[in-house]
Amino acid sequence: MQVTIEDVSTVKKILHVEIPNDRVITEIDKAYENLKKTAKLKGFRPGKTPRSVLEQFFKKDVHSDVSNKLLQDSFIDVVREKELKIVGDPKIEPPVLDEKGPYKYDATIEIKPEIADIDFKGLTLKKNIYKISDDEIEAQLKMLQKNLAQQKTIEETRPAIEGDFALITYEGFKDGKPFEETAKTENFTIKLGQGRITKDFDLQITGMKKGEKKEIKVHFPEGYFNSKLENLDIVFDVTLNEIREEILPEINDELAINLGGFNTLEELKDKIKENLSQGYEKRVEQELNEQIFTALIAKTQFEVPEAMVEFELENIIADAERSFAYHNTSLEALGLSKETLAVKYRDTAEKQIRRHLILDKIIGQEKLVLKDDELEDGFKKMSESFNQPVDEIKKYYRQNKDKLDYFKHTLLEKCAINLIIENSSVENTEPVPETKTEKQPE
Repeated sequence: MQVTIEDVSTVKKILHVEIPNDRVITEIDKAYENLKKTAKLKGFRPGKTPRSVLEQFFKKDVHSDVSNKLLQDSFIDVVREKELKIVGDPKIEPPVLDEKGPYKYDATIEIKPEIADIDFKGLTLKKNIYKISDDEIEAQLKMLQKNLAQQKTIEETRPAIEGDFALITYEGFKDGKPFEETAKTENFTIKLGQGRITKDFDLQITGMKKGEKKEIKVHFPEGYFNSKLENLDIVFDVTLNEIREEILPEINDELAINLGGFNTLEELKDKIKENLSQGYEKRVEQELNEQIFTALIAKTQFEVPEAMVEFELENIIADAERSFAYHNTSLEALGLSKETLAVKYRDTAEKQIRRHLILDKIIGQEKLVLKDDELEDGFKKMSESFNQPVDEIKKYYRQNKDKLDYFKHTLLEKCAINLIIENSSVENTEPVPETKTEKQPE
């Protein structure tokens, strides 16, 4: 067998494979011998059908089977012999088998990039030290207060005002005709001023009274979240069915008890502090990681296989779809598609792959091995994160070896990151206050 490798790039190759004719003939002969034992043709006893008759009836099938066998066996041999670290699926167009000559085919493949040893020591990193403020705790309490808020129907006759919850029935018309995207909807609740449809829509409902009907004209702007409504003028027939106001509970021990799991407001505040502290720990970790990879990507040059980027993109899009489904919506409902997300997140996917490849290199370079206590600690953290017994977590991974291998690798990646931090100069700093941009009127 003759093999030549054409370098399209450092990670993309074309394998030119030629299998000699004598091997082709041998495989064809074997195929007919096996077929002869099982073929059932009228007028011939089992095992006695002449080769010429078999060829007449089964030549196309035999050639197809032999072609697939030659291709699969030879490709595996080439990969093993040349020690190719293939990623993704090879692209092969199997040629028609010719008994009179060698079997030739081309296989386009992608391989993991060869990365030179990485000098990861001596990085200068800045670590923000976050302090939990009373204002943050107060903001969290107000958010919980909102979650326990109740809506009370307004019995008095008065116009709807900003902050009210309006229960409406509406139908939107485009050019005087009913429009699918604004079909008639009964008892739809909106909070006036929130702009759930548009802020202009809310403004025109403000001032209406219970039972009042009104024609509302709305222009949906460029970039509206539902792309099917962008730049359209819609006329809505709206009926205000009911006005409700929000009743907030007091922030006290009773609120803490109603949330469940707390006896006093102080216990609730302690839990809020704990959650904020954990959130800041994750934020610090993300900030340090971002600095590390920005520095290492800048000093480590290599090409990224397209197959790896595509695989990462598929995962990102699948995560987005799961998140939308959890919130009872979908890509289509938000005017999105897999194609638009693929364009938007391609750079993110490539950056993620670069990070994984850099960490893989450092793991191998430094001969990092996951210790038993590190795996045990990983299981415990997973248990706390999902609020499940450690034994259940272990049982799940024992039954899913691929997922266990992946989990172990993520822990090894964390070991590599910790090693980088240990060998870096880390300066504690005060976080820069976030600047709030003034909101432009819509």
